[in-house]
Amino acid sequence: MTPEFVLTIGQKMLEVVTMLAAPLLIPALLVGLLVGMFQAATQINEMTLSFIPKVAIVGVVLVIAGPWMLTTLISFSRELFENIPAFIG
Repeated sequence: MTPEFVLTIGQKMLEVVTMLAAPLLIPALLVGLLVGMFQAATQINEMTLSFIPKVAIVGVVLVIAGPWMLTTLISFSRELFENIPAFIG
């Protein structure tokens, strides 16, 4: 196993993690920003007001993007397992 091979696997892993995390984090960030602006405009400082919409949007995104995320993770895992003989030899 060469250092280049390990770096390639690490790079691919970071790409997959970014692809899987972005659909969840970006909508949560946008909803948090909108709720924060609403709280600043109305001077309502309630912690659950920002938490509940974020959880709801993450749940909706998981329902919509979940199958794609699972397929991406399975294909990456399958690629790693298929290359195990290359790790050993």
